[in-house]
Amino acid sequence: MFKKLLCVFFGMGLAFSASAADVIADMHAEMSGCETCHADGAPSEDGAHEAAQCADCHGGLADMEAPHPAHDGMLECTDCHMVHEQEVGQHPACDACHDDGRTAN
Repeated sequence: MFKKLLCVFFGMGLAFSASAADVIADMHAEMSGCETCHADGAPSEDGAHEAAQCADCHGGLADMEAPHPAHDGMLECTDCHMVHEQEVGQHPACDACHDDGRTAN
């Protein structure tokens, strides 16, 4: 019995670690498919629909924790968050725009 319980807990740990490494877009697609973010499941030309979808679920930049409010009106979510490349919980690299050593943490 102990071995079975140990296997169950080990399996649960593996399942959790795999989900923590999901790409952001994959996690969102699991909710309602690509339509969670994209109109008709396809990326828009200008990204406006996707930006609106981010704000609908997560709120506007002005209402979020730092560093988001400082970028309100200047950037869209996807300017920093590469949702098809970044893993869930991974922070964007601020040095793409800032050369003073700051981080998103």
